Amino acid sequence: MVLTVLLIIIYVAFISLGLPDSLLGSAWPAMHVDIGVPISYAGIVSMIIAGGTIISSFFSDKIIRKLGTGIVTAISVSMTAIALLGFSISNEFIYLCLWAIPLGLGAGSIDAALNNFVALHYKAKHMSWLHCFWGVGAMTGPIIMSYCLEKGAFFQLGYRVVAIIQFILVAILVITLPLWKKIKLSSKIENQEKLSENVQEHKVLSVKELLQLPGAKQVLIAFFCYCAIEATTGLWGSSFMVTQRGISAETAARWTSLFYFGITFGRFLSGFVTMKLNHKQMIRLGEIIILLGVIALLLPFGNLVLCAGFILIGLGCAPIYPSLLHETPVNFGAEYSQSIMGIQMSCAYIGSTFMPPFFGLLASKISYAIMPYFTGGLLILMIVMIELLNKRIAHKNIA
Repeated sequence: MVLTVLLIIIYVAFISLGLPDSLLGSAWPAMHVDIGVPISYAGIVSMIIAGGTIISSFFSDKIIRKLGTGIVTAISVSMTAIALLGFSISNEFIYLCLWAIPLGLGAGSIDAALNNFVALHYKAKHMSWLHCFWGVGAMTGPIIMSYCLEKGAFFQLGYRVVAIIQFILVAILVITLPLWKKIKLSSKIENQEKLSENVQEHKVLSVKELLQLPGAKQVLIAFFCYCAIEATTGLWGSSFMVTQRGISAETAARWTSLFYFGITFGRFLSGFVTMKLNHKQMIRLGEIIILLGVIALLLPFGNLVLCAGFILIGLGCAPIYPSLLHETPVNFGAEYSQSIMGIQMSCAYIGSTFMPPFFGLLASKISYAIMPYFTGGLLILMIVMIELLNKRIAHKNIA
C-alpha cells in the first residue's frame, strides 16, 4: 500500500518536473519582447538551467544518501517552485538568469532522486512510464502558457500558474514524508546487500580507459546529438513558427506542445512496439520518423504539415533515448555499464546545454529558417555514429 501511494506521488512529481522544461521555449517569443532583449538570449537562460541540472545531478548521490529521497525531492520541488515564482515577478533579463540557477539545481536533484528510488523499489516497467509522465508535464506547460497569453496576460502569469502547481506538490510531499521513511527503514538492509553486490560486479575505469572501449566514442556522440535535437526543437520551435511562418506567439506556444505530445505518446506506444522490435530496430525507426518530421518542416504546405512535422520529430525522439540507455549493458558488458552510463549522461547534458544557445547565436546571424537543416545535420551525425557503434560491437562479439 505504501509503495502504491508513493508511486502515484512519484508520477505526479514527474509531471511537475516536465512542466517547467517546456515553458521557456513556448513563452520566449512573447518574453523577449516584454523584457526587451534579442530573441537569441533564450539560449543563455537555457544554458544556465541546464548547467544547474548538471551540477545537482553530479552531487545528487551524496545528498540523497545523507538526507533521503523524500526530503531531497521535497527540497528540490520547493526550489523549482520558488524559481518559477521568481520568473513570474521578473521584468529584466538579469533576474531571469538569476532565477534560472535554482530552477536547474532543483530539476536535476528531482530527476536523480526519483529515478534512483524507482530503480530500487519498483519493476523496470515503471521506469518507462515515468518518462511518459514527464512528457505529460512538458506537453501541458505550453498549453498553460498559451492560454495565459491568449487571455491578454503577460508571460509572468503562465509561470505563476505553474509555480502554484509546484507549491501544491511541495505540500503533498511534506505531508507524505513519513511514508518515505517507512520504505527506507524496511528496506535498508536489503538495499545495502544489493549495493554491496553491485559494487563487486562493476569495474571502475578512468575516462581514458572508457573511451578505449569499442564503440564508446560513437555512443557518446550519439547521446550528444540526440539531446541536442530534442533540446533545440523544444526551445526554438515556437520562435521558428513565429519568425518563419508568421504564426502568433500565443498559437506558437500552444503548437509547441505537439512536439512534447509526440514524445509522450511515442514512449507510451514504444512499450508495446518493443514486444515486436529489438532496441536497434526501435532506434532506426525513430531516426526515420525524425527525418520525416524534419522534411515536413521544410515543405511549404501550410500549418497542418508544420504541426505534423513537430509531432513526427517528437514521435521519432521517443524510442531513441531509452533504447540507447537500455542497450548499455549489452554493448559494453555489465561490468562496465555503470561507468559508461555516467559519461553517457554527461555527454547528453552537454548536448542539451550548449547546442540550443549555439543554434540561437547561429540563427541570429543567419536566420531561424535554418532550424530544420541544423536538426537534420545532427540527425545524420547521430545515425552515422549509431551504425558505427553497432558495427564495432558486432565485430567485438565475433572476435
